[in-house]
Amino acid sequence: MDESKLEVRFTLAPRRATHGSRQGAGQQQDQQTSPGRVPRVSRLLALAMRFQDMIDRGEVRDFADLARLGYVTRARITQIMDLTLLAPDIQEEILFLPQTTAGRDPIKEKEVRAIAAIPHWHRQRKLWTETQKAPNKNY
Repeated sequence: MDESKLEVRFTLAPRRATHGSRQGAGQQQDQQTSPGRVPRVSRLLALAMRFQDMIDRGEVRDFADLARLGYVTRARITQIMDLTLLAPDIQEEILFLPQTTAGRDPIKEKEVRAIAAIPHWHRQRKLWTETQKAPNKNY
């Protein structure tokens, strides 16, 4: 059997500080050098693309392997991988969403997963446009 070596790196975010607590020096430095953060849905789509590449190259066999490596359920891996079912132009827009500088991300993963569940790209594009035009979206 082929003895291949697989190295997977995950960056774990520190737990959120409780209200009124002080930030660590590293967090303060990150905030000074970065004008915001990449929206969660953008990071998840990039992760899904990376996972698909790992499967295509044979580094992992399937979603179950990814789930074991990432200590998440197969269902969660499926949710993340479903983002790759979006129309290519929607994927591109998601990957290049502006950074979130304050508050919550303007587009929620759950909204995008609902769009990805639709098998027709032209319908996806219509829903994507409607999602972006919603009054509470500010980007």
